[in-house]
Amino acid sequence: MTKTPEGSILYRVKPINIAKAVIGIAISATVVHAQWLDQKDKGIPRLKDGKPNLSAPAPRTSDGKPDFTGVWESRATEPGEARRVIRDPNQVDPAVNLDNASKYFMNIFADNKAADEIMRPEAAALLKTRLQAMGTTSPSSHCLPAGVPFAMLITPFKMVQTPIEVVVLPEDNNPPRQIYLDGRKLPKDPDPSWMGYSVGQWQGDTLVVDTIGLNDKTWLDALGHPHSESMHLTERYRRTDFGHMQVEITVDDSKMYTRPFTVTVPMALIPDSDVFESVCAENELDRAHLGKD
Repeated sequence: MTKTPEGSILYRVKPINIAKAVIGIAISATVVHAQWLDQKDKGIPRLKDGKPNLSAPAPRTSDGKPDFTGVWESRATEPGEARRVIRDPNQVDPAVNLDNASKYFMNIFADNKAADEIMRPEAAALLKTRLQAMGTTSPSSHCLPAGVPFAMLITPFKMVQTPIEVVVLPEDNNPPRQIYLDGRKLPKDPDPSWMGYSVGQWQGDTLVVDTIGLNDKTWLDALGHPHSESMHLTERYRRTDFGHMQVEITVDDSKMYTRPFTVTVPMALIPDSDVFESVCAENELDRAHLGKD
């Protein structure tokens, strides 16, 4: 196994026994960190020993805005937190590295029991069905996109920032996401899609992104919490220093939940790296056996 930079979890897609992985995601912490293994990013500040200085000030664009360009991954607030929110560790494939994973990719309600209080009957019924299916009905189990916000909680993603838009390239099996900064309004009658329609605006040094028009085929987390096509997602991106970012995610979906709820996900930069090409159906061996184990 190729070693990865210190502290990184870097989920990499490969075939696993999805039926056993009740978390419903075909991911495994393995292999390489980038397609350009020896390429050093000249824009990264470095310590005397040549290692990236991730505590350096956050970079800025020519117009003074924080620059979010780079490869990022969600991280745990505390070591092992994702492992602690799993209901049954025996149902998770042992190849999945949960040591530094965010608890929110396992359960977006990991901080509290709000889900039991605010889920509408329709949402509770969907969650129950998905849990009974042992992960075999998740989109990613069938090589479909994880969607927003789940995709950014599973695998690394690359942000490319320009003055008029931010392009997000998820590493797992998802289309690119475009966040427009050109002042356009959200569409009044969006055609639901996997990544939805996103517009952003600056509030000081915080990039505030509003997203609508997401289809209801994706899950909010590995457990299977649902959302409807009416969901309005608000994300607040704040780069605290060169190597760290906080993303506050608010889910507003009155068809599934009685009130909006918010989680704040820490993100870490993966320096001197790039997103890895992922084609889910290539060498995939599990879908034919889903539900038969």
